[in-house]
Amino acid sequence: MSCNLKCVFTGVRTLRSKHVFLLPKINVFLADPDGSLGAEWTINMLDKSVPYAGFYMRRDAGLPLVASPLPEGYSFVFYKEGDEASWARIEASVLEFESDFSAIMHFKQNFVPHENELRKRCLFIENGSGEKIATTTAWWRYIGDERRAWMHWVAVMPEYQGQGLGKAIVSKATELMAELEGNVDFYLGTQTWSYKAVGIYKQHGFLPTADRALYTDKRHNYKKAMKILRKIENRK
Repeated sequence: MSCNLKCVFTGVRTLRSKHVFLLPKINVFLADPDGSLGAEWTINMLDKSVPYAGFYMRRDAGLPLVASPLPEGYSFVFYKEGDEASWARIEASVLEFESDFSAIMHFKQNFVPHENELRKRCLFIENGSGEKIATTTAWWRYIGDERRAWMHWVAVMPEYQGQGLGKAIVSKATELMAELEGNVDFYLGTQTWSYKAVGIYKQHGFLPTADRALYTDKRHNYKKAMKILRKIENRK
């Protein structure tokens, strides 16, 4: 995959990428051509003080669903036409993309061609004012010729994190994938900087997997990731 060198003035904000060079109030990073900073990964509650390694998690078929209720005052809604702007705003707020524009372009390229599927797979949380403030997508990904159920783009806007919304949307998306895909394994991609979110995924049945078919790039390293996570766990 080719990359473009880009520079963004971000103040004290941080960007989720392996290739980061910190300068005063500037982050220089290698971004994918569509502006995405890594379409597989979830980025809630980043801690960049720990070493980085991407890895994958699998939820085995047949596991019971784990219910994490949505806090009072919030509601789940599905995608409808025009919601790409809300999706882009949420994803850009957690630095999945460098801008709303690049997020919208990614959405239009990868999801809009499947709009009928979007309407039953792209999930949002709305606050009491009707503002969309969290999202994920119960999607799929092809590994070779094999289609696998995949939870994509888990994101909660920073000002709403810490209220249990991440747990609630992961729980709801897992339930949704079971309805749509049946009794099959579910997957997601994450990284060590998101170890707090990894705890949420584990609560809902996802465990790290060393499946070699998934590890096709240098950003993902199962052994390195597990070593880092063990050190994090031991320091608690």
